[in-house]
Amino acid sequence: MMKISTTLLSRAAALSLNRSTKLSSYFPNHHIHNQHLLPNNLVGPISCFWAHHSTTSANADGNLDKSPLPANLRQELMPRHVAIIMDGNGRWAAKRGHGPEVGHDAGVIAFIEVMGLCARWGIPVATFFVFSSENWRRTKAEVDFIMWRFQKMLEDELQNFIRQGIRIFTIGDTSLLPISLQEVLEHTKEATKHNTKTQVIFAVSYSGKNDIVQACQTFSKKVRNGVMEPNEVTENVIEKELETKVTSIPSPDLLIRTSGELRISNFLLWQLAYSEFYFCQTFWPDFGESQFIEALQCFQKRGRRFGKRI
Repeated sequence: MMKISTTLLSRAAALSLNRSTKLSSYFPNHHIHNQHLLPNNLVGPISCFWAHHSTTSANADGNLDKSPLPANLRQELMPRHVAIIMDGNGRWAAKRGHGPEVGHDAGVIAFIEVMGLCARWGIPVATFFVFSSENWRRTKAEVDFIMWRFQKMLEDELQNFIRQGIRIFTIGDTSLLPISLQEVLEHTKEATKHNTKTQVIFAVSYSGKNDIVQACQTFSKKVRNGVMEPNEVTENVIEKELETKVTSIPSPDLLIRTSGELRISNFLLWQLAYSEFYFCQTFWPDFGESQFIEALQCFQKRGRRFGKRI
C-alpha cells in the first residue's frame, strides 16, 4: 500500500510490546513474546481476542457467548451504544521520546482490547473514531502509517471478529482511503455480515458536519424533484438519512473521550444530542478494562432525563 520505514516499525513494535504487558493479567493464558510479532518483528502482538479461547464458549452460530459482567456493573444499565474518541496516541509516544506512529501502533492494542470487551459484555453497538476528515492535514508519513496499521489490524483480526460475533460497518468518506484499504474494509464487512452479537462501526475519514450536509443535500433534491414536501423533513426522517443508519441504534448512550480533551471534534454531531459524555485523562494506549469499567460505572450513575423530571 505504501512504503513504511523498517526502523519506524521496529520502534513501534518495541513500544507495542511494552504496552501489551498490561494485558497479561487480563489474559492470563495469553503469553506475548517476540515470536508473536508480525513477520520480521515489525509491528505489535497477535490478537488479544484469542485469549478468551479457554474461558468462553461458542453458541450455535459459532459466535462467542457473552461473559458475565464485572461485579460492579449492572446489566440493565449497560449502554446500548458506546462511541469512543480514541485520543492521545501521539502524546503517549512523545512522553516516551518517540514519534506519533509509535503511539498509533500501541493504540491498536487498546483498540482490539476494547472491541473485545464490548463483545464479551454484550454491548450491541460501538462506534470508534478511527480517523477524522481533519486528520488528513497531518504529515504524509503519519497518515500513511495510520492507514497501513489500520489495514494490517483488519487483516490480522478478521477471523477473531467472526469468532467474537462482531459485525463491522464503516461511516465516513472511505473513497479517500488507499485502494488496498478500501478493498480490505469491504472484504471485512462482507465476511462479518452474518455476525449478530456486536456491531462495531469504524468512523474513517468522517465528519459530523459533512454527515448532516449530505443528508440535507438528499432532501433538497427530493423537494426540488417533487418527491417530498419541505414539512416532511422531520427529525426522524433526517436520522434515517445520516450515515449511522447502518445500525438500528444510531444515537450513542455514552461518548468516551480519552487524553483529557473536552470536546467532541466534529464527531456524530446530530447523534450525540442526548448522549452522556465521559472524559478521562488517560491516553488511549493506556485505556483498558479498568478504565472502561470506570467509564461504564460513571454512566450507570447518571440520571438520564431527556428533558423530563425524574
